[in-house]
Formats: sequence, C-alpha cells, structure tokens
Amino acid sequence: MKENYGTILIVDDNVAILTALKICLDGVFEKIITLSTPDSILSTLQQEEVSLVLLDMNFTLGVNTGKDGLLWLRTIRKHHPDVPVVLITAYADVQLAVRGLKTGAADFVTKPWDNDELIRILKDAVDNSNVVVPLDQLESEHVRKVVDKCHGNMSKAAELLGISRQTLYNKVKPPIPRRGSF
Repeated sequence: MKENYGTILIVDDNVAILTALKICLDGVFEKIITLSTPDSILSTLQQEEVSLVLLDMNFTLGVNTGKDGLLWLRTIRKHHPDVPVVLITAYADVQLAVRGLKTGAADFVTKPWDNDELIRILKDAVDNSNVVVPLDQLESEHVRKVVDKCHGNMSKAAELLGISRQTLYNKVKPPIPRRGSF
C-alpha cells in the first residue's frame, strides 16, 4: 500500500514552477493545492487540512532578498504552528537558509531542485511533524518557558501555572541521579 502524505500547499509566483511541482509531487501527496500569490495562504489553511506548505521566498518583482518568504513563514507559524513549512528559492545563500530555519522552517530547498531530494525533504518534514512528544517532556518545556517568562519569579510562575510553589519547585528540580548511573 502506498504511503499517503496528505495535502501539500505550494505557494510560488511562477506558474511554470507550480506546474512542474504538481507533476513532480503527483502520487506523493493525496492533494496538491497551488497558489500563485501568498495573499490567501491563511484562508486556505483555515479551509483545508494541510500537511505541509512549500513556500517560495520571493514575491515582489525584482526583489530577491527572501524577506517576503520570511514574513509569510512567521505568519504561518503564528497562526498554524503545527503545519511544517519548507522554503524554496532560486536565490539561495547560507545566511538566508539559516534565517529561514531559525524562523521555524522545517527545511530549505533551492531551485532548480533534484526531484528525489525534494520528495525526501518534503516527506521528512511531514514525518517529523507527526512525532509524538512524551507528555512529561511537553510539561517540562512549558514549565521552563513560564519560569523564564517570569524571569525566575517562582511565585508568579506558580500562580500563572495554577499550581503551588512547592509543586513548581518539584517540577523544575533536576532529578537526583541514582548511584552508579554516572
């Protein structure tokens, strides 16, 4: 049985690129949605259950700084943090790729792309977004974020979390290593 990678949303202002990507990804994704402008990304994500967004970095004619893509990446991450975004651009440089990854992109692809490599990157992005994190790890990360937000003020952090200070201390206290586990 063939694996199903759900729905991909591809956003690129070049219609020829959209057509090529549709042909390349046919059979990999159950549904392929294409947009030639980023303006309706959020409404599309509201209406469709999208597994992945493949987002071009440049939409302003004559400008190839990647700022358009980074802006839309931040917007997608803010409103749909669970949807992985892979960036794609013909004007790639290492600094732009690093900025994209730091902003929350799952990966970065350059045009022209290698079809097999592109498919592997997109599948990995979907697979990695489906990883189940243990509940105690999620809780620990959330508690740490709240304590950091409160600048270490444990009373305030406990109040925000709706728990006692002692319970909070127990949650942030590192476990004591057992003998012989060093």
